[in-house]
Amino acid sequence: MVIGGLTVFVAFLRDAADNVKRRGSYDRLRRNFGRCILLGLEVLIVADIVRTIVVDPTFESVTVLGSIVVIRILLSFSLEVEIDGTWPWDRWRESGPKGAESRRLQ
Repeated sequence: MVIGGLTVFVAFLRDAADNVKRRGSYDRLRRNFGRCILLGLEVLIVADIVRTIVVDPTFESVTVLGSIVVIRILLSFSLEVEIDGTWPWDRWRESGPKGAESRRLQ
């Protein structure tokens, strides 16, 4: 996550220095940094699951794992909403009536 965050920030600085790409560079920074954090959260969830399976799985460790997974899922969901700027169930409205109509026909 640190390497990804640094890469995203360097790309932001490069875009901010370019007059053509300057507009919208902050939005791209937020979107790309959020994606980096989401990827890191997914990797950490997998690491916690593997650690719980490898180490002696007790009721307490499985309960802690479940709590961690639920918290990270909520964090991922809220980050995704922040990145996209819309609720997941409202995304069809972004594409307009034509996009929704074409999906119904398929």
